[in-house]
Amino acid sequence: MRFLTILMFVVTGMTVAGCSVQADGRDELEIVASTGTHSFVVEIASSQEARSRGLMFRREMAANAGMLFDYGYEQPVAMWMKNTYIPLDMLFIARDGRVVNTIERTVPHSLQALPSARPVRAVLEVVAGTVSRLKIKAGDIVRHRLFSNSPAAK
Repeated sequence: MRFLTILMFVVTGMTVAGCSVQADGRDELEIVASTGTHSFVVEIASSQEARSRGLMFRREMAANAGMLFDYGYEQPVAMWMKNTYIPLDMLFIARDGRVVNTIERTVPHSLQALPSARPVRAVLEVVAGTVSRLKIKAGDIVRHRLFSNSPAAK
């Protein structure tokens, strides 16, 4: 159990709850699924502090909103729901913008590790039910400047 706790801190960069860190900025992204192209306004969490805080302590989020956790390069990632009140769907995204795997309807406050199926560049958290509603699956595309599928890619 101690190893899992240490691993969670290392992999997800968790820090003490209650820090006053905000996301690093807002941006738009698109998810291309079998149901069409869907636009979202997302907060970008690219700093250690912003990724650590994530969506903790939030009580609501719009249906077309989310948080994009940028890890800078592909790596194994595990998320958890500590101090998170909103049930979420998670999309684990490779550097080319392809969805690697999804986790649906996470349990608020859970300390269970929710891992990527393989190394990913980013994780997109959206309101629970979004993956099912939009029929998002592994292999679908997320378009954003972070990914190599965008003309504005870093």
